[in-house]
Amino acid sequence: SMKRKLIAFAGWFPAIIIPVATLIQSVEVFTAESVEGVTWTTWLLFGIANIGFYIYTEKYTSLQSILGFLGTALIDFIIVANVLLRS
Repeated sequence: SMKRKLIAFAGWFPAIIIPVATLIQSVEVFTAESVEGVTWTTWLLFGIANIGFYIYTEKYTSLQSILGFLGTALIDFIIVANVLLRS
């Protein structure tokens, strides 16, 4: 149905926008001379929240959920590691 197609299409917005926005911010963190002012605990909490959302949606094989939630969580945790290693 049209409603189902619209919902499926709408699911791609967060699946693309959230990890891309996080990736853009991560490039800033990785290329900055200092990580001063970057709060690793915030990024850790974002990562945990994304895993929680992934579980909550119960769409474990959905590419939108995998990219949007788990992909973003992975980037979040890479930011945390980067900040901790450079602090």
